[in-house]
Amino acid sequence: MKKLSTRFVSLLLVFVFALAGCQNTGNQGTSFGDQVDHRIMGIDPGSGEMKLTQDKVMKAYGLSNWTLQAGSEATMTASLDKAIKNKKPIVVTGWTPHWMFQKYDLKYLKDPKGAYGKEEAIHTIIHKGFEKKDPNATKFLNQFYWTTKDMGKVMLDIKNGTEPKQAAKKWMASNKSKVAEWTNGVKKGNGKKIKLGYVSWSSEIASTNVVGAVLTSLGYDVTLEQLGAGQMWAGVAKGSDDAIVSAWLPTTHADYLKEFKNQVIDLGPNLKGTKLGLVVPSYVKINSISDLK
Repeated sequence: MKKLSTRFVSLLLVFVFALAGCQNTGNQGTSFGDQVDHRIMGIDPGSGEMKLTQDKVMKAYGLSNWTLQAGSEATMTASLDKAIKNKKPIVVTGWTPHWMFQKYDLKYLKDPKGAYGKEEAIHTIIHKGFEKKDPNATKFLNQFYWTTKDMGKVMLDIKNGTEPKQAAKKWMASNKSKVAEWTNGVKKGNGKKIKLGYVSWSSEIASTNVVGAVLTSLGYDVTLEQLGAGQMWAGVAKGSDDAIVSAWLPTTHADYLKEFKNQVIDLGPNLKGTKLGLVVPSYVKINSISDLK
């Protein structure tokens, strides 16, 4: 009976240790890649960041066994929210400015190879010929410039449920002096039509709606058109859209600028201090893109 008891205890200990080993799967005994199924949660496949991540970043760091999952900004942030609520690891494509950095405790993975390039700016681009067609609107677009803090307020309002147009009007009402700088010397539009293209990033929804709201207040008949990145650039190049305030340069949209450079005019930055990269929750232990491999 004593031998049986000893054997039973031994078997029980083996079972307990085996169970503990199963429970540790995806933690200490498993690589970060295995924990997230070697998957990076991305956004729309036509975006410059996705192209840069797939063609340059993943190759630079030898992530051939990883998958960049395309989706949308909404699906990416929903996956991030779910992971954080459950304290699970996740890696996503991210950019600044974005409301998710205000809502969650996140960090960029270090990019020692510089694959994402240096800090970028968001530029205003007009169709070549628009400066002659409507020099008044061109003057306003050329004077439009704001900060990441300005944009962040509009983005957060939209994230919290305010309609983009209303969030833009709210920001305008609280920043009359800045709007006055943009509209200095600009005349009334008297019903002239103007069409602005934009991509469905939170940052560009915010900026395009603010620009549209100011132009509307000046008496312009404004249309906003949501497009994929490639379609947005093609639209302003062909003249089906008059302008965009959503061009991330010099890296993210470099290929589009190169393709359409003879059909557009770059009015320069309307916001500086942007950043692109791979983002993880701060509780994740890895700190560099190199750690993914």
